[in-house]
Amino acid sequence: MSGGIDLVLFDLDGTLVETAPEICDAVNDTLQSLGLAAARLEQVEAWIGHGTERLLQQALAHACGRDAASIPGSSLWRAARPRFAWDYERRCGTTSRLYPRAREALDALGERGVRRALVTNKEQRFTLPVLRRHGLRASFEHVVCGDTLPTKKPDPAGVLDCLHRFGVGADRAIFVGDSSIDVATARLAGVRSWALTHGYNMGQPISAARPDRVIDGLDAILAIRRGT
Repeated sequence: MSGGIDLVLFDLDGTLVETAPEICDAVNDTLQSLGLAAARLEQVEAWIGHGTERLLQQALAHACGRDAASIPGSSLWRAARPRFAWDYERRCGTTSRLYPRAREALDALGERGVRRALVTNKEQRFTLPVLRRHGLRASFEHVVCGDTLPTKKPDPAGVLDCLHRFGVGADRAIFVGDSSIDVATARLAGVRSWALTHGYNMGQPISAARPDRVIDGLDAILAIRRGT
């Protein structure tokens, strides 16, 4: 690519790591413990993106035939929330897998002096175990989780925090994600958005979100070089 980049920010779920299988396992552990029917993997994939609490609300609503807005504050929510936290912590890193070339892409950026940060809506208690179990924690100089700041994506605060921390202008950064949430976050922060076709995106084609660039795999990251 022409020009140089000083910072690449990444989403986690559906971007670097295929986490849906273990999230589905945890959701179904919780649903079945409450006497509710299990969810299908493709349903869970469509619920990923806004953080685990929103995902659990959607899973419970679907299982009960209710509107998701009615779940928070209910007795069902009070029973399900701590149970899911335990189930998902136990499942983190068990059946997820790195997408092809994820590690190579991160390593290549580091070797070229490009700063690397993670901005995810997944809460820290779940994010860090996934990173550690896939050997990715050391690949990021800064990690912003869904509960690090008062707001989460698509609010641009996490991206702006990284730009400020590294002293990088928005025109020298790229945000790599897999969903319309990531594209909107990048747009609000004023950075370029690269969107992967292999992620989740609530079941919709990522091209509909109109990112600056659609990429089919993480090989494209290997072309990024640091600017001067």
